[in-house]
Amino acid sequence: MIKRDALTVLIRFAKEYPVVTVTGPRQSGKTTLVRSAFEEKPYFNLEHLSNYEFALNDPVGFMSQMPDGGIIDEIQKVPQLLSLIQVKVDEDKKKGQFIITGSSQFELTRGISQSLAGRTAILNLLPLSLNELANDNSILSNQVHMYKGFFPRIIDEGLNPTEALNFYYKTYVERDVRELLNIKNISQFQMFVKMCAGRVGQLLNLNSLSNDVGISHTTAREWLSVLQASFIVFLLEPYHENIGKRLMKSPKLYFYDVGLVSFLLGIEKEQQIITHPLYGNLFENMIVSEFLKYRFNQGKSNNLNFLRDSKGNEIDIFIKSGNDITAVEIKAGMTIKPDFFKGLKYFSKSFDIKHKLLVYGGEFNQNRTDADVVTSNNILTKMNELT
Repeated sequence: MIKRDALTVLIRFAKEYPVVTVTGPRQSGKTTLVRSAFEEKPYFNLEHLSNYEFALNDPVGFMSQMPDGGIIDEIQKVPQLLSLIQVKVDEDKKKGQFIITGSSQFELTRGISQSLAGRTAILNLLPLSLNELANDNSILSNQVHMYKGFFPRIIDEGLNPTEALNFYYKTYVERDVRELLNIKNISQFQMFVKMCAGRVGQLLNLNSLSNDVGISHTTAREWLSVLQASFIVFLLEPYHENIGKRLMKSPKLYFYDVGLVSFLLGIEKEQQIITHPLYGNLFENMIVSEFLKYRFNQGKSNNLNFLRDSKGNEIDIFIKSGNDITAVEIKAGMTIKPDFFKGLKYFSKSFDIKHKLLVYGGEFNQNRTDADVVTSNNILTKMNELT
């Protein structure tokens, strides 16, 4: 089992709050993480039919099995348990009583805001990071990681990525969609998801997306919301303070796991990655996700943006922390070229950028005048130096 970077934060949260909520995509390792961190706690998975029916039909009796607290997996399936947890932790006033997990933001967020506000810490757990793989001596080439993705089971058990991601998509993505929306034409939804994959790393244009699939703009927005709620895709919002009208205000579309994008694009071999027309977009998706994992594994929220003006000048990741600004350019090329620094130089005229990073597809870190150049698997080390 690969040690997770979020373990330290998870244990700290349990010492500070009566409830810790761990959210994230299905199969991202939530169960493994919480059970390894709290081996002494009784464990119940609401995906199991017997547990689900017990909790649904007799929630008080179900909770009586955990007089001193416990771990409840996929709690969004029986959200009424949250109010019982609220009563229990308010009475007992103990830290780390309950560890709950969920993979659907719609039900979970609503339930937490109603019952557990101020009582729970929230930890977002995404699939494995490049840093976690490096610590496990499991780092491979960028192409292999972009093909395999980062779901723990695929890596730990050496599964065929094409097969495993196909099963993942059929088992979880489509099932979650059916639970959240009454979609009559599932093949149309499948086309929608694949069209999203074809637009990875690009500005979101819902009109274009809906027209290509043959659905209304409203339906496209609803379906995209479901993909976001199910931790399949996320939107990187633009930063548009100070120089206002010159900057683009549409978000960019990314997937939480780059391997799933590769699968949806029809890639069936790692050798097909390097020649794919969206190779640069896939690399960018992988790196943006790594920065997001870095934030989440520290127990922090997403503070990532991007910059792009009407003339096409762009910075792929723009991070503002207080008055400090970190700008990150992402290039899939393995050889550094002068134009790689174009966006960083351009926006340095408008912003006081404290840290400039260039993440590229090569093998060596470099300290350049225009930016610190880092490889993909050295992102966390560099970010730790800067924070």
